[in-house]
Amino acid sequence: MTVEPRPLRADARRNREALVAAAREVFGVKGIDAPLDEIARRAEVAIGTLYNRFPTRADLVEAAFLPVLEEAEAIAEEALACEDPWAGFVLFLERSVLMQVTDRGFMQVCTRAFDRGSGLEKVKQANASRIARIIARAQDAGALQAGFRGEDLAIVFAAATATPDWRRGLALVLDGLRSRP
Repeated sequence: MTVEPRPLRADARRNREALVAAAREVFGVKGIDAPLDEIARRAEVAIGTLYNRFPTRADLVEAAFLPVLEEAEAIAEEALACEDPWAGFVLFLERSVLMQVTDRGFMQVCTRAFDRGSGLEKVKQANASRIARIIARAQDAGALQAGFRGEDLAIVFAAATATPDWRRGLALVLDGLRSRP
């Protein structure tokens, strides 16, 4: 028999929401290894309240970034829905790079492994499957170089974000990835 968790009191719910919002801000700027006491201060709660709501850093990271990964999931679905596979590939990369350059925590969540059973890792694995389909569609259409693989995305993201003008960096990378007849 499973016991349903009790709904949070209004003040506890507000504290939780404040902690998640503060975590998104702090992790977005400083990364997911940012000090938890800074998050508690920004949320205007005691550090004990943070640990009461989120016993581990991983719990807080998941609460903060699961919605962001779901946004990334929607981007991948939009890319798959594009009639032109190359346009879908470009849309996916443009939006994904933008998310990474504006949110250090998101970039780290994308590149780190989490517990297999975590919500983060489950969504990341589902997104990896979508990304593989985005790549395969572009390759099958003859638009993307045949040798490109999903793991090469790390190179694309690194190259695109190596310059303050990430759009220019990404354009250069995309030009190199496009198949030529």
